Amino acid sequence: MAIVKIPTPLRRLTNEKDEVSLQSSSVTQMIADLESEFPGIKDRLCDENGEIRKFINIYINEEDIRFLKGPDSEISENDTVSIIPAIAGGVN
Repeated sequence: MAIVKIPTPLRRLTNEKDEVSLQSSSVTQMIADLESEFPGIKDRLCDENGEIRKFINIYINEEDIRFLKGPDSEISENDTVSIIPAIAGGVN
């Protein structure tokens, strides 16, 4: 099973779990599996067209999926997937 690390802002949707184990074979499947187990999480990760939101970064073993196969990136049994929302702010 792959380990999916859940960022703090999304933990209220995962019953405060900071990581979950899934048997997903791709990022697309992982998002579907997360939605199945934790309804509402897909809306936070994907836009109305089902595309991963621009401010959501997903890494498989520290490799940005944008430099792999995007949502079609494969997930293996012992991989670690990190979901990292971009953080903005500061003073102008």
